[in-house]
Amino acid sequence: MYPKGNLMLPASHGELEAILKEPKGDAKGVALVCHPHPLGGGTMHNKVVFRAAAGLVDAGLITLRFNFRGVGASTGTHNEIEGGKEDVRDALNYLKQNYPGEPITLAGFSFGTRTGMEVGYDDTDVVRLISIGTPVDKYGDFKFLIGVKKPILFVHGDQDEFGSVESLQKLVVEVSKHTDTKLIIFESCGHFFDDHLNELRDAIRDWTVEQIEKAGK
Repeated sequence: MYPKGNLMLPASHGELEAILKEPKGDAKGVALVCHPHPLGGGTMHNKVVFRAAAGLVDAGLITLRFNFRGVGASTGTHNEIEGGKEDVRDALNYLKQNYPGEPITLAGFSFGTRTGMEVGYDDTDVVRLISIGTPVDKYGDFKFLIGVKKPILFVHGDQDEFGSVESLQKLVVEVSKHTDTKLIIFESCGHFFDDHLNELRDAIRDWTVEQIEKAGK
C-alpha cells in the first residue's frame, strides 16, 4: 500500500488527496505536479512524478502533487481529460489560496501533461510549464500548446511508447516560435524513464533554477 497523502484539497466532487513538500530555506515559488493516467495505475506516488517533484523542491519550490479523482483517497470517479482538467484547476486553486501571489510552475507526466498543460496554458498565475513524456501520438491533440507564451521544458525518452521523438520535435519547433522552449531527450529511454530517473530530477531542477534566475533579473 502507498502512504497516504498529508492533506486533502477541496475539489468540485469532494476532495483530492495530496502531498506537499517544502524546500530547505526560503521558498522561491510553488509548483504542481500531475500524475499519469489513473486507469493505467497512475498515482501521485509514480516514480517519475516523485522525481519531478523532488527536482522542483531542489529548485526551491513548495511542491504539491495530488491524486486525480477516483485514485487513492481522492473522491469522485475518473472522467478522462475533462475531469482531469477540473482536478488540475482545483489543485491550482489550493496553491493560489494558500500561497497568494506566488509564481506557479506546473509540471505533468503523460496524462498529467495532457491535462495540466491545457489548464496552465492561459492561467495567469502559472509562469512556466514542464511537460514530461508528452504523449503526442496517443492523444494527437497537443497543438493547443502552439502559441503559448510561457517558458516550457519538454523531457522525453527516445524510445517513448506514446510519443515518437519525431512527432514531439515537430510540436516543439512550432511552440518555440512563440516562447522560450527546451527539449531534453534521454537515449535508450522509454516512457517511464526507468534508468534515467536521477537525470530527470536533475534536469528539472537545473532548468527551473535557470528560469527562476531569469525571472528575477
